[in-house]
Amino acid sequence: MPNPIKLQEILGIDLPFLIAPMFLVSNTDMVIEAMKKGGAGCIPALNYRCVLELKKAIQELKKHKTPNGAFGINIIVNPSNLRYREQLKVCCEEGVDFIITSLGSPREVIVKARRAKIKVFCDVVHLDHALKAEKLGADALIAVNNKAGGHRGDLDPKTLIEELVNRTNLPVISAGGIGTKEDLDLVLSYGAAGASIGSPFIASVESKVSEAYKQACVSYGAEDIVMTKKISGTPCTVINTPYVQKVGVEESWIEKKLHQNKYLKKWIKLLRYLKGTQDVKSSAKKVTYKNVWVAGPSIAHTQRIEPVAKIIDRFIA
Repeated sequence: MPNPIKLQEILGIDLPFLIAPMFLVSNTDMVIEAMKKGGAGCIPALNYRCVLELKKAIQELKKHKTPNGAFGINIIVNPSNLRYREQLKVCCEEGVDFIITSLGSPREVIVKARRAKIKVFCDVVHLDHALKAEKLGADALIAVNNKAGGHRGDLDPKTLIEELVNRTNLPVISAGGIGTKEDLDLVLSYGAAGASIGSPFIASVESKVSEAYKQACVSYGAEDIVMTKKISGTPCTVINTPYVQKVGVEESWIEKKLHQNKYLKKWIKLLRYLKGTQDVKSSAKKVTYKNVWVAGPSIAHTQRIEPVAKIIDRFIA
């Protein structure tokens, strides 16, 4: 039988959704505003240059935590994240409400987080990942569907949610494609325990990305979102800016050949990740002709730059 527990019960919050972790976008101000509204938010550990900055951010969030709010940290758990174990150690020592794992096996995170009484939610894109996460002891699944911004899955929200709800015993948190209250109500009707909402919050007052990035989320629509392998070697959704159109979204024949080499593909993917990440960093903070702005199709509902609190109201009004 599907697990009836809701996200509100899991985290002790009032809202049925959390602000998703977004590379270079999420910050403490955004999460604090979410907690003030009785919600939750999550920040990628990679948004901080060193573990000391991450530690200070967690301490700030703890200082502003509300009785009906919660906060978490997102950790990339594959070899591309060279600071993974340091980040996990800081989360466990300082104490966070939850950790979201991405792009790798959550085994070590689950073991260490459980000792620290921290919940672990695992990003999954299909049933095989979900079953492994369940077996390892995850507390919930983040079902990343084909409408998500950034790294996305292949399945539509309904198919993915219903499969995970019916084939596992874990709460399912839907991620991707939620831009309105109607979208949120729809994924909850499929059996999701809650949702993870990201792209609508890029164009928030509290977001520290450039005004050009925020304005792009206002000006562009769902039809302007394209998939590229040029950032990390893994398909990622970005806004189809003139620069993205110029460089293309497919790998060159040389890159494809190198990725097929069993000895070189690991290092080629790492180099691609490092270069792509640098392009995204440059675009997020300043105006550049090499604009690579990560976003999902739900920006279609972003009409203006607004405070986080007002964006949240869009989903609960």
